[in-house]
Amino acid sequence: MEVAVNVAATEAGEQPEMPSAEHMHTGATLFARFDRYLGMTVEAAAALLVVAEVCLLGGATIARYVFNAPLTWSDELATILFIWLSMLGSVVALRRGEHMRLTTFIRGLSPDGRARVDALGLILVSTVLLVLIMPTLEHVQSHLDGTTPVLGISEGVREAALLVGIALMLMTAVDKLIQHATRWQIAGSLAIVLAVGAVLYVLSPVFDDLGNWDLLIFFFGLVAFCMVIGMPIALSFILATVAYLQFTTTIPISIVPARLSEGMSNMVLLAVPMFVLLGALIEIAGLAQAMISFLVSLFGHFRGGLQYVLLSAMYLVSGISGAKAADMAAIAPALFPEMKKRGNREGDIVSLLSAAAVMSETIPPSIVLITVGSVTGVSIAALFTGGLLPAVVGMITLSAVIWYQTRREDVSGAERLGARARLRLCLVALPGLGLPIVIRFSVVDGIATATEVATIGVLYTILVGVFFYRRFDWRRVYPILVDTASLSGAILLVVGAATAMAWALTQSGFSRDLVDVMAGVPGGTWGFLGISAVAFVILGSVLEGVPAIVLFGPLLFPIAKLMGVNEVHYAIIAVFSMGLGLFTPPFGVGFYLACAIGRVSPDAVIRHVWPHLTALVVALVLIVLIPWISTGFL
Repeated sequence: MEVAVNVAATEAGEQPEMPSAEHMHTGATLFARFDRYLGMTVEAAAALLVVAEVCLLGGATIARYVFNAPLTWSDELATILFIWLSMLGSVVALRRGEHMRLTTFIRGLSPDGRARVDALGLILVSTVLLVLIMPTLEHVQSHLDGTTPVLGISEGVREAALLVGIALMLMTAVDKLIQHATRWQIAGSLAIVLAVGAVLYVLSPVFDDLGNWDLLIFFFGLVAFCMVIGMPIALSFILATVAYLQFTTTIPISIVPARLSEGMSNMVLLAVPMFVLLGALIEIAGLAQAMISFLVSLFGHFRGGLQYVLLSAMYLVSGISGAKAADMAAIAPALFPEMKKRGNREGDIVSLLSAAAVMSETIPPSIVLITVGSVTGVSIAALFTGGLLPAVVGMITLSAVIWYQTRREDVSGAERLGARARLRLCLVALPGLGLPIVIRFSVVDGIATATEVATIGVLYTILVGVFFYRRFDWRRVYPILVDTASLSGAILLVVGAATAMAWALTQSGFSRDLVDVMAGVPGGTWGFLGISAVAFVILGSVLEGVPAIVLFGPLLFPIAKLMGVNEVHYAIIAVFSMGLGLFTPPFGVGFYLACAIGRVSPDAVIRHVWPHLTALVVALVLIVLIPWISTGFL
């Protein structure tokens, strides 16, 4: 993630469970019908908001650069629409089971055990959303009298998105609970939640005497439990924050929706849905296939040639989509069949796909890099510049593994194209090959913002697909718009939830304690960097890049600056390390995403990942020890 993207159950090869016959008790059919109509309505509204954002941002960008007449009101309106898109997208993601969550521990449960755990998770989700309704209403009411600076409309219009989104998510969670769980499962889960809530209420006076030890109970113990049972990461964060404020402080819960809004209102994050949409469009427009065909013509006849093509394609496509799921989904179907024909083992090629996703984590316009810039204040242009060479280092170490594994590969049947055929494929691929270059240089040179470049990229891709490749499939546009809203909502709700949780941690004094601990790490700066790398690998495996960086970036980046570490260097270490954790089994959900895209069982892949992971660890060590790799071109 980038986004990654993540890490929904569907991304790990699972589909949202459908209610079985025994669960279809009285009223379930009615709720199934309600769910269908609610889903259709919310998905249509979310898709319409994506289109509105593209039109608004595209029009504003054209007005600024073509007619030199900036639309002063565009940013304000775009932010309002963005909050609504984020919240409605979160509803779609919850309904479709596409929120970021950890499924490692529940994947092997029996059907009955899984149903019980899912019921408990939905009860917890419903509880925290129900608790937030009134505080969010108060938050909205407090903004009704305020007006936006340019448009002059009530700020309550923007903040109402939180109330509508939370209410719709609550309806969705209750609806799913009634459809998928039996009465006994619902009653049992509700009894557990009420009992635990009563115990926490009784122990409230005790928490006052624990100091920061109560952070372990709520922000480690409670979050860990929620994640183990497969509860969405964003809602796990919100639940822990609400519980901490309710049982250990006198701070009103209304601060939570305020922090959610703050976390999701950053204009920098507008680039997220635009790059997610761009990543999906390049596949249906033909750009990705054209680039891959050209690369195959150059390297496909060498030993390991298709593996090198995979690495190169990931490097290029990552510069367009910014999302790992889109990158892998665009490349794997085009290369895997031929790689299997050459005798490459499925485990090796899926492992390479997973490792290539790690290698390309720092390639702009990585969604995680954009998130780093939004929460830490580090220049996104500098991050985009600093991320290119570390990915090359990862590519070189992985290439060494490829060379060793394919040194005896039989390529006698590989097609060798002549210079004329290669030139033709190069000309066909030029519109795609030029897009990542334009994206990077436009942002790095300050010509346009990441959001503007992404919007231009979306419009450019549509035009190229329609008029150049003439293969743009309009029937797939609506599903892509809904997918964009869902993934964006899942990502941005995590950003908002982690922002609220990070605020609570800061208020507790935890940040000061963390500064003292990290500043006293043996080995000085190098010890701090080493421990940071290990910590981010662990965080990446359980939280992913976006929530981890939003949660810990504001805490750790000031420490790095205090110790004289370049912020870009530290950001690259953090992003590369989190990518390594995200794609490392058994906890890294990105690994299961790669297996799902490659249509190979994780059990068949896991024993093949270690050479590639070792190469990536070597690359990470080099990135940590040689700051120039990240900062040499700044």
